[in-house]
Amino acid sequence: MRIKQGLWSDVTLLIVAVLAIMAFIRGGLQIVLLIGVFVLWTIRAVYRYGLPYLRMQMHRYEARRIHRKYKAVSKKKTKKPIGGSDPVGLVLLRHVNFRISAYLQSSYPEATWEWCEEYPERIIARGGTGRIRLHGVPDFNFAEVSFQQNAEINCSLLKVVPLELPVQTAEETEKRTKKPNPIDPQVWYETKAREVLRNLITDLNSRGHHSLTILENGDVSIQQADQEITRPVFDSMPDRMYWSRLSKVFEREGMAANINDKGLVVNW
Repeated sequence: MRIKQGLWSDVTLLIVAVLAIMAFIRGGLQIVLLIGVFVLWTIRAVYRYGLPYLRMQMHRYEARRIHRKYKAVSKKKTKKPIGGSDPVGLVLLRHVNFRISAYLQSSYPEATWEWCEEYPERIIARGGTGRIRLHGVPDFNFAEVSFQQNAEINCSLLKVVPLELPVQTAEETEKRTKKPNPIDPQVWYETKAREVLRNLITDLNSRGHHSLTILENGDVSIQQADQEITRPVFDSMPDRMYWSRLSKVFEREGMAANINDKGLVVNW
């Protein structure tokens, strides 16, 4: 709806400019100005509306192809539930995540989001409506995303009362921080963090994020617009004295790592 309104506004501006030139300019200069106005307006329209539309069509075509492949695999393995361990389901989910992110960021460039559903793969594969939580979208904090069997996706923005996140008690925090952690960074990464961190970064990247912070107690913090979301991810974490070595381990894996007072910041 916002894209249509913007297009009509640009068309109105073009008409006004053409009428003004025809009313006040005569001779050869009039033709030059009209051509210039049409060229500039065409470049602006292609950049604002044509490129986002082409990207959306490409994502839609890719999602249809993955959906057909996923449907064929599901017929052969009907007893296998659709879950996070199914690689085809994960690929389908990430393609849909990118489509949703492209749709939101076409109107709200700073928008990020997260699923409110426990198993969004099931809704995507079978059709239905799921809810996502929005961040960085003024006047809206949720959206309902509807999936059709023909790969159509419809998104409706909502304004509802936000849910309160559970707050970790001081005793739980103290108990976790007091645990001794004489862990070698390389061994810890290979045995505890590689697969978890890879899946976490892939999911966050598909929802518009580019960094996360690992805290001393193993929790992971991400920035959602003007608020910070912290969740437990790792059950252990090397002591801070080993973080410089751990940063080098991350760098060898293609990630940038920086240490600050809060924790270990990982960028991708």
